Amino acid sequence: MGGTRGVRFGIIKRDFGRVANKGMEMNVAFQKTQIGMIGIVENAGTIVQVAFEGEPVSHDVVRRGTPLLSDAFRQLDAYLAGQLRTFTLPLAPEGTPFQKKIWRILEKIPYGKTLSYKDVAIRAGNSKATRAVGMANNRNPIPIFIPCHRVIGADGKLVGYGGGLDMKARLLAIEGWRG
Repeated sequence: MGGTRGVRFGIIKRDFGRVANKGMEMNVAFQKTQIGMIGIVENAGTIVQVAFEGEPVSHDVVRRGTPLLSDAFRQLDAYLAGQLRTFTLPLAPEGTPFQKKIWRILEKIPYGKTLSYKDVAIRAGNSKATRAVGMANNRNPIPIFIPCHRVIGADGKLVGYGGGLDMKARLLAIEGWRG
């Protein structure tokens, strides 16, 4: 594939301009999946962003497939088919220390299980930080691979998801969650 800089598709919903370019070109690949068009961005041998259709990708990217991006889509397809429960990809989300702490907690939520925002706040060491947890969840640049879809409201209802609540419900249904 040829290089296309500043690749975007659809309407801008989030600002991913904070993704650091560590002196290397970032690569992006797009693929139609059973949940729609997905863009995955790689930087320095790590996945730094997953974008749903209608979301922008990081600035200064080159549209070019790499072995890591191919593996990421292979794993994503296997997950969406119900054949993969754990991703084995190198991830490098950019965020504040608090956001990274929350994202590490999210990565530990088992397949098919959910936690409430309060449960995540408690695991982070501050039971009153539910709003901050919600904001960190909202800023997760690598959804699905960092499973923010597994965080639900205290009442067990689906709330907030960058890809929309229908997408969140679909991802949880793939995992067998029956909420």
